[in-house]
Amino acid sequence: MAPVEPPGGDSVQEPTDVKYYPSDEPVRLGLEHFNRGNYGIAQRYFKDGVEKSPKDVTAWIGLAASYDRIRRFDLADQAYAQAIRLGGETVQVLNDQGYSYMLRGNLSAARRKFEKAYSLDPGNPVIANNLELLNGSRRFIERPPNNQP
Repeated sequence: MAPVEPPGGDSVQEPTDVKYYPSDEPVRLGLEHFNRGNYGIAQRYFKDGVEKSPKDVTAWIGLAASYDRIRRFDLADQAYAQAIRLGGETVQVLNDQGYSYMLRGNLSAARRKFEKAYSLDPGNPVIANNLELLNGSRRFIERPPNNQP
């Protein structure tokens, strides 16, 4: 799941913030590296972004998605929680959390998150694709209960 710039200006910082930085360079570089598949490097840039602009929802979502890709799900959960505190349970956060759960193999939790995101934006092709991917995954890994090694 590639982080996407939020429409509008979800990442607006107030000039009165103690650690206000007008540059979004860390987030821009984080997005660039994430989209290239350099998740460890992206994580470092997003982490720098949230340290410099702690109210930047895009930076938190990018950090969470990067943590997912380097399999640091414990840290991803913390970053998603912060993104939700700042911006609420948006379609993007719900979809990304669903993808996170799918990466972990927790398909039931993934389905719940994808379905909640889909209910908020039924025309979203990314969510529809992730539900289809989830359905395909389920076919390959479901086994009878007594099928133990």
